[in-house]
Amino acid sequence: MSEVFDHRVIPLATVQEPSHIDVIGDGLVDGGLPVVEVGMRGAHGLDAIRRLSARGDLLVGAGTVRSVPQAREVIDAGAQFVVSPGLDDDVVRFVTDAGLPVIPGVLSPTEVGAAARLGLRRVKLFPAAAVDASALLTAYAAVFPDVRFMPSAGVTAASMAGFLSQQAVFAVSGSWITARAADGAAAVADAARDAVAVAAGV
Repeated sequence: MSEVFDHRVIPLATVQEPSHIDVIGDGLVDGGLPVVEVGMRGAHGLDAIRRLSARGDLLVGAGTVRSVPQAREVIDAGAQFVVSPGLDDDVVRFVTDAGLPVIPGVLSPTEVGAAARLGLRRVKLFPAAAVDASALLTAYAAVFPDVRFMPSAGVTAASMAGFLSQQAVFAVSGSWITARAADGAAAVADAARDAVAVAAGV
């Protein structure tokens, strides 16, 4: 099992300013949460992956990866795991063949079943805020007992404990930690430290 699955909180970073890249890296490491999923939605995603990967003290993944060419691009930039918003068989196979973990987004039972047939046991529940995620996860725990989920989209510092307490959840993903980058590395570190403490107490 990959190192990424050792973490119960996966901070998501959509980098708004190049100056935030080092702030995010320093804050996460200082806060005891040395892992980040860099979203490819912004203009600075690839640069952030390259710069954060080069540090050597942070597990860096790429998020919002929607195609094989994009998967190749982020892996070449140094991404150590890949997260996608939906279940794309080609992306899953490409990343798996590259020897890296891939966490695709699923929402329906059909998608969960399809992911399981591809050999995946860790998937992202996305968008979690669009459904009654708690009820869905409870149902999936009974129907897909060998699959674990990472709720994403709408997860907050206030809701993370509720998600992590569910049997079917291996981690949560959210941007509330890295969103503190504008306030400096110490603010990111404080948010990361709080999240680690909450996860440890669940």
